[in-house]
Amino acid sequence: MDNYDTLNHLLVELFRDIMNIEEKAVITPEFKDITNNDMHIIEAIGRTEQKNMSAIAKSLSVTVGTLTIAINNLVKKGYVHRVRSEKDRRVVLISLTEKGRKAFDHHKRFHERMIDAAMNEIPNEEMDILVKALKNLTEFFQGYE
Repeated sequence: MDNYDTLNHLLVELFRDIMNIEEKAVITPEFKDITNNDMHIIEAIGRTEQKNMSAIAKSLSVTVGTLTIAINNLVKKGYVHRVRSEKDRRVVLISLTEKGRKAFDHHKRFHERMIDAAMNEIPNEEMDILVKALKNLTEFFQGYE
């Protein structure tokens, strides 16, 4: 197999494996009541300050309506707080509960282990090439219609 075919094979396998393995690693007995998609919403909300629905939806490339359904479920399950802004009552602010922060940290640890594995034993100059290749791939996906 030449480099083109090898890279194609690796990317197809990698995308499939990341989704499958991440779900198995992240959705543990402690977090069995949420989905991998929920975990990514929790990640987009973040651990620190409150965020408005529009900012979260934009970061996930979904509509506010789609996000609202997911947020409703996460509120019911105790992962997310939802409050109206004191400055503008039309604005809904979202933050993580303690349970949500635990889920965030759990998901973050998985990603840290994944990145550590990717960087294992790769010299800095080769890491720069890998990062450039992945940036190119990201630009392709972001520009794809």
